[in-house]
Amino acid sequence: MDAAILLKLGIDPGWAAAILTFIAVAALLVALHAAFLAPDPMARRIRLLNQRREELKAGIVVPASKRRASLVRRSDMTDRIRALLSWARVLQEEQLEQVRLKLLRAGIRRREVAVIVIFARLALPILIGGPILYLVYGTEALAHWSPVKAYMLAAGTLILSYKAADLYLDSRIRTRSHAIRQALPDALDLLVICAEAGLTVDAAFARVAKELGRAYGELGEEFSLTAIELGFLADRRQAFENLANRIGLESIRGVATTMIQTEKYGTPLASSLRVLAAEFRHERMMRAEEKAARLPAIMTVPLILFILPVLFIVILGPAACSIHDTLLR
Repeated sequence: MDAAILLKLGIDPGWAAAILTFIAVAALLVALHAAFLAPDPMARRIRLLNQRREELKAGIVVPASKRRASLVRRSDMTDRIRALLSWARVLQEEQLEQVRLKLLRAGIRRREVAVIVIFARLALPILIGGPILYLVYGTEALAHWSPVKAYMLAAGTLILSYKAADLYLDSRIRTRSHAIRQALPDALDLLVICAEAGLTVDAAFARVAKELGRAYGELGEEFSLTAIELGFLADRRQAFENLANRIGLESIRGVATTMIQTEKYGTPLASSLRVLAAEFRHERMMRAEEKAARLPAIMTVPLILFILPVLFIVILGPAACSIHDTLLR
């Protein structure tokens, strides 16, 4: 009777059931989220202090009232999500550290976002994959599809929804790494100039970060954070290791190793950085030449499919028309 009423109203019963299932799952997740009590105020306060320390390290200045409101609101949300994941026994410290490392390499400094990423891996398959599964196997809306096609739709939706957060982070990491790789030779040249001018390593990194801030914001931000860490860390080697871990490029790791050896053995900094800058420029030129060498092979398929048929029509078309007219006479 209900299905007949829906059909009279012009509503497909399968789609209506899928929408109601989606609303029910969303309501269940909201209820589970609201069921947990507020976290310990002392633990929340400690987390806010740690967040403020991270902001000071990154050189971020935010008005106190706005910072307090935003941090308390986000901490409440992440604490509840953390409690939910801990209750489900799916939250592991090793997994958290791996996600935090990916967030750092993507340029996201907030440590609480790691919990949200792990929660998204569990929630998105339910929110997106659940309605699709019901639509494919619980209704007759896609009955005309073959079993293989229906299975591919359901499996693809579940896999993509599970990997959506990781795919987004990987895309940001690739974009940011490319920008840092392009800016590194110029940054090393500036470091050489600062070292030859007699500046210390801390002052040189701070000066280069200031000069690179507008043209290459990603590398300038990392150098600024390294300069701050060099100023207050007891072990200066840890600052360079943090720089290499935050970016994750072999070229940056080579720069960090050079800086560590310079600090340890007292080798000339300017000459080492000059050699590295020349090497990275040569590497960038080699990558450009490699792309240029691949271009003829890449252009072969478009040439055959799109350009040659047009040339044949333009060249042979008038002759074919003339032959056709002659034969008709």
